[in-house]
Amino acid sequence: MGKIHVELKNGQRIECDKGISLLDLIKSLYKENKKNIIIAKVDNDLKELNDTLSRDSKVEFLTLSSHEARRIYARGLSFVLIRAAMEVFPGCTISVEHSLNKGLYGEIYKNKKLNKDDIAQIRERMQKIINDDAPFEKLTISLKEAAEFFRRYGQNDKLRLLKYLKSDTIDVYKCGWVYDYFYGSMVPSAGYLKYFELEYYEPGFILRYPDIYTQNSIPEYQDQKKLFLVYREAEQWAKVLDVADVGALNDKVSSGEMGDMIRVSEALHEKKIAKIADTITDNKDKIKIVLISGPSSSGKTTFSKRLSIQLRVNGLRPKAISLDNYFLDRDKTPRKENGQPDFESIDALDIKLINEHFKKLLNGEEIDLPVFNFIKGRREYKGDKLKLGKDTILIVEGIHGLNKALTCDIAPENKFKIYVSALTQLNIDNHNRIPTTDLRILRRIIRDNRTRGRNAESTILGFPDVRRGEDINIFPYQEEADMMFNSALIYELGVLKKYAEPLLKEIKRSSSAYSEAKRLLSFLGYFLTVDEKEVPTNSIIREFIGGSCFYEDE
Repeated sequence: MGKIHVELKNGQRIECDKGISLLDLIKSLYKENKKNIIIAKVDNDLKELNDTLSRDSKVEFLTLSSHEARRIYARGLSFVLIRAAMEVFPGCTISVEHSLNKGLYGEIYKNKKLNKDDIAQIRERMQKIINDDAPFEKLTISLKEAAEFFRRYGQNDKLRLLKYLKSDTIDVYKCGWVYDYFYGSMVPSAGYLKYFELEYYEPGFILRYPDIYTQNSIPEYQDQKKLFLVYREAEQWAKVLDVADVGALNDKVSSGEMGDMIRVSEALHEKKIAKIADTITDNKDKIKIVLISGPSSSGKTTFSKRLSIQLRVNGLRPKAISLDNYFLDRDKTPRKENGQPDFESIDALDIKLINEHFKKLLNGEEIDLPVFNFIKGRREYKGDKLKLGKDTILIVEGIHGLNKALTCDIAPENKFKIYVSALTQLNIDNHNRIPTTDLRILRRIIRDNRTRGRNAESTILGFPDVRRGEDINIFPYQEEADMMFNSALIYELGVLKKYAEPLLKEIKRSSSAYSEAKRLLSFLGYFLTVDEKEVPTNSIIREFIGGSCFYEDE
């Protein structure tokens, strides 16, 4: 049979039989907690644990401490849920829609309205499938076979998707009697999915599972009612545009309807921004400070500029203040555990001065505006003054905008807080959701390359730190917002594809960013390219691809 050498992440080198499966390798290495390992990286490429090794390789085993493993865990749980629901309620259909409350929200359609008792039955059946350690079997079938299967089960969403796949075959997974298609890798069997909760959340359900911080337990529940309403609004927008999934979007592209879709999508954005501006204007006697926050690459800057225009239309005079100018001097900046400056911490800002300045402005006093010198690492004053007029309103953009501590001395009625995020309203099909982080990282890859000269590899490798900062500084406060704005556009992934693909293809297999680049390339492969020529210059997408009317360097 022959021998091969495997090098583990800790530097350990072992000799084993050529053709050994990753599962057998794990069994030979670990006596306990074997099922804590969800997936493996083999020479920087994700491999399912049933895969075999045929050459000398570097192998890294991933647990739920990684985002990659967590995605796969959620995918496996979704499959168990789908099978359980179909067994408890034959003929029902299941839609896994979006993230919510530290889990996944979805809906189940059957002859009677879903209720708590239904969810309890499905949960019990899921637990049985997991306890039985039902295997997930991967099968490669022809597109014709797949189409026949999906047609038999009324899965029109998958039929639409098949029309645009370029290969002659497709991989499907089998669990018990149920066959399904999933975008991405899978765990070997249901026994790997021992931690989960399934709860009724009208009119659907929430499927919860460990995150990268809890791993062996379910994270603390956090109800996100406002976020849920934004997703419902996105669903209504999708209905207006008659686009339920990627296949439906591709139908619009191939039929030449994208010009109209772009115009309607942008009009929906403008209408929402105008509504937010009207709400602020209706309360202009009280609201003097508008605080805008949101995760990376949500389009906060373009949103702020478009909101300012709508406020001007309403007779107000918006004035932008950058929180970056209120950084503490570099020697007073808090430090991370590794000793590096933590510029994302709220304690990196001079909270006392921010509140002092805002109070003075609200009292009609004049302030000296600071300017932070990032080269010298200290705050300076260059004679810039600010005093609020009768109709002046402050626009403050920053990651800590929703944190009460930022403006702790300012009365709540004087503040209006807005949360901006790219909440993808489009899924691949009913069982394969598009995470909002996929849209944001693609936006960031494109913008970082265009404006900062960073390659995709650098952006991908730095993104986990970005996400950790968001988990600490942004997401815990999103429900504090007075209004939320969804910056995602239903057509934009077709536009981003043209810009992102060549950047992702530059990443070599030797890079630790390779597996993520490969995943994103595979994901973009579902979309037909959308020509950006009809994207207006004030579109949020223009902040990333270029050609925006709001930026001097465009």
